[in-house]
Amino acid sequence: MKQTKIGVGLDIGTTKIVALVGKKNEFNKVEILGLGKSQSLGVHRGVVNNITQTIQSIQLAIEEAKINSGYEIADVVVGIAGQHIRSIQHSDYITRNNPEEVINEEDIQRLIQQVYKLVMLPGEEIIHVLPQEYKVDGQAEIKEPIGMYGGRLEANFHVVVGQVTSIKNIGRCIKSAGLEMSNITLEPLASSEAVLSQEEKEAGVALIDIGGGTTDLAIFKDGIIRHTAVIPFGGNVLTEDIKEGCSIIEKQAELLKIKFGSAWPGENRDTEIVSIPGLRGRDPKEISLKTLSKIINARVVEIIEQVFLEIKNYGHNDQKKKLIAGIVLTGGGSQLKHLKQLVEYITGMDTRVGYPSEHLAGNTQESVAKPLFATAVGLLMTALEQKSATTEEEENTTLEAVPDAEDTAEAAVEMSTPEKHRKSILEKFGEKLKEILDNA
Repeated sequence: MKQTKIGVGLDIGTTKIVALVGKKNEFNKVEILGLGKSQSLGVHRGVVNNITQTIQSIQLAIEEAKINSGYEIADVVVGIAGQHIRSIQHSDYITRNNPEEVINEEDIQRLIQQVYKLVMLPGEEIIHVLPQEYKVDGQAEIKEPIGMYGGRLEANFHVVVGQVTSIKNIGRCIKSAGLEMSNITLEPLASSEAVLSQEEKEAGVALIDIGGGTTDLAIFKDGIIRHTAVIPFGGNVLTEDIKEGCSIIEKQAELLKIKFGSAWPGENRDTEIVSIPGLRGRDPKEISLKTLSKIINARVVEIIEQVFLEIKNYGHNDQKKKLIAGIVLTGGGSQLKHLKQLVEYITGMDTRVGYPSEHLAGNTQESVAKPLFATAVGLLMTALEQKSATTEEEENTTLEAVPDAEDTAEAAVEMSTPEKHRKSILEKFGEKLKEILDNA
């Protein structure tokens, strides 16, 4: 029984692959049992481009997590991201045969299924269709049309589209690493689970997850995801710029960025200089911190402006679409010094750095409660929710099947088909992706 309550989140990123093993404690907080981390080889900008290397990196991270937690790992919840994920806004309608009858769930499902038939580019597939708001006979701004009378049902949709091959490749890597994929989630959605509160989602918030290869954006308003985008720049581009600008090797550029990097050049004086050991037999190199900040600043401004353009495309300037809670930064790139101030300066929106610590137990190591692991914590939370839902179902099955000894089998069968409930976004999303993989 103990084993079933263990969940595993696997974040396949561009720079690192993280496996988190955890369980829920008595206060319903997530307790981290083990962490496995390996360098991500074979992933470029969130997309697998070398199957063999990715499998090895996954195995290394899983092995480390096994040793640290002392638990066997069989199934994982995986995050999916990458340049190929895009979102479109679409509106569609159905005409009902009998307007004298009230609108029911069936009508809504018919409308959603109609959207799935949209013609996509070759190799692309609709992963998820999210209804935003409905119109009934021209009456706008209806959140819930069920129970209303009407002949024409219309809705605006947020449609998430992705490349089928990229999804299949991730599925193959997981399988080949000897694991089972219990669910697959869009990474910005997983990060939002870990760092955003419900109030923020209601008020309107933009989550910016700055990873190694990509920057993911997810916009929430009225508790519904309204916009998603993937910008193909991340922390690795900064390292690349420092390497070129200062003529040093990548390892040193990465260390410089982490230790002395700042997004605000005005903070450093001209006299502040860092000495870097020269390559074999060469003199050490002296680099001014002001120059370093200028290099970083130029690229960070570019990334933020791209993200801000996406926020404007969503319609942030419109009064109804205003993001009251502002911006939440997360991911490894959000740990850059003075980044929060720079984002506030460029966008004019309130900004905070999102830490996944509010969902974690009090005894959690500090290293895990960093923005760096926000996606992995979100995936672990999804895994645990899924586990607890299945265990509850199983318990209900056994409890209600016991009294009637003669009809035990029948009762068990009846109970194993739980009541129809509206599934969450993540559940629906995971099911759709698994369907794609099964058809592979």
